[in-house]
Amino acid sequence: MGDLRGFVRLAADRRRIGAASGTHGGCAGGGRPLLLASSLLFAAGLLLLSQANGLAGLAAAWVVIGIGMACGLYDVAFSALAALFGRSARGPITGVTLIAGFASTIGWPFTAWITDAWGWREACLAWTALHILVGLMAYASLPHSTPPAKVPTTGSTDGDAPRRAIMLLAFVFAAQGVVNSGIGTHLPGLLMSAGATPAAAIAAAALLGPAQVAARVAEFGLMRRLHPLVAARVATMAHPAAAAALLVGGPVAAPIFAGLHGGGSGLLSISRGALPLALFGPAGYGRRQGLIAGPSNIAVAAAPLIVGLSLDLVGAAAVLLVTTLLALAATLALLVLRAPPQLAEGPVAPTER
Repeated sequence: MGDLRGFVRLAADRRRIGAASGTHGGCAGGGRPLLLASSLLFAAGLLLLSQANGLAGLAAAWVVIGIGMACGLYDVAFSALAALFGRSARGPITGVTLIAGFASTIGWPFTAWITDAWGWREACLAWTALHILVGLMAYASLPHSTPPAKVPTTGSTDGDAPRRAIMLLAFVFAAQGVVNSGIGTHLPGLLMSAGATPAAAIAAAALLGPAQVAARVAEFGLMRRLHPLVAARVATMAHPAAAAALLVGGPVAAPIFAGLHGGGSGLLSISRGALPLALFGPAGYGRRQGLIAGPSNIAVAAAPLIVGLSLDLVGAAAVLLVTTLLALAATLALLVLRAPPQLAEGPVAPTER
C-alpha cells in the first residue's frame, strides 16, 4: 500500500515534472527532433514503469515520462507546424487540437481494457509499443523543415518581437492556464459545491470534452476567417460568461457552465499556437513559444492544487469570482494588442494601443 500511495502521488505530480522541463519552446529542426525525443522518452519511461517494484523505480519512471511529456506538448507540435507551413499553419494547428480532443476518449477505455484483461504493467508495455511503432514512426515521417523566408519589417528583425507583447501573451496564457486547469480538474466538485447533485455534476462535467471539440470545429469552419486575436478574446470571455450563468442560475445552469467553459478552453488551445504565429510570424516561433509558454506550464501544474484547496476553504462562489477576474484580466491584456498587417511570411511586430 505504501508503494501504491507513492505511485498515486507521483502520478499526480507528473504535470509539475513536465512543466519544469517544458520551457524549451522549439528547436532548430522546427520541433521535429523534440517530438522524436518525446516518443523515445515516453517509451523508455513506460518500460521503466512496467518493471518498477518500489518507490524509487516509480519515481525514476515518472521523471522520464514527465520529460517526455514536456517534449511532446502542444507548443512543440505547433513549432513543427509553423516551420512547415509558415503563416498558413493555423489550419493544421486547429486540426491537431481537434484530433487531440479525443485522446482521453480513446486512451482511458483502452488502458482500462488492457489493465482489466492483463494488468497495469502490461498496459504500460502496450503504450510503450504504440509510442515506438506509431508515435516515433509518425514523427520520423515528418519532412525536415527549412527556415521561412524573411520579409523586412519595421521595428523587428529576425523574428524578434516587442518584449511587452510577449509578456502580455505570457500573462494571458498563464492566467487562463490557472482557470482552465484548475476548473477542469475540479469541475464535478465545483458544481457540487455550487449546489448540484453528484449525478447532475458528473453529467454536466461530461460535457466539457464535447464542448472543447465543438469549439475547435467552429474555429476550423465558422471562425477561420477571423483573426486569431479575435478568437482569443472570445475564448477568454467564455469563462466569465459561464461563471455568471452558474452564479445567477444556480445548479440548473451547470450544463451551461460546462459548455461555455469547455468551449473557451477548446478555443484557447488553438490560440496558444495560432496567435503568436499571427502576431509575430514563423521566424523565431519556437523560441518565442518557449518564452510565452513557460509561465503557463507552471500555472497549469500548480492550479489543480490551489483551486482544490480554495474550494475546501472558501467555496465555489469565491473560486469563480477569482477565476473570472483572472479571465477578465487576460481579456484586457488581449485588448491592448492589435492585429498587425498580414504578410505572407516572416516576422511581424504587433502594435499596442
